[in-house]
Amino acid sequence: MFAILETGGKQYRVSEGDVLKIEKISDSGSVTFDKVLMVSDGEKISVGNPFLASAKVTADIVGNGKSEKVLVFKMRPRKNYRKIRGHRQLYTAVKIKGIQAQ
Repeated sequence: MFAILETGGKQYRVSEGDVLKIEKISDSGSVTFDKVLMVSDGEKISVGNPFLASAKVTADIVGNGKSEKVLVFKMRPRKNYRKIRGHRQLYTAVKIKGIQAQ
């Protein structure tokens, strides 16, 4: 069984037991995702318009952290202009406990 959910402006395909890095959320303990786009149990597929009203995905928060550094390099040729900036995006790691579809 798997589901496609939306959080933080992105869509993720999840199944039970997956560990997922999503945009940072400030909750602690467990979280429930109610913006579920699709649920499949192997034979039956349910697709929302745009979301399924009765489907929910529950997850436990594993921890928070920062992702790998992304370097942004700007340069203008022949003008002696070079600029390097780095960015590390904050994330929350969640472990999917269950998928409820009805």
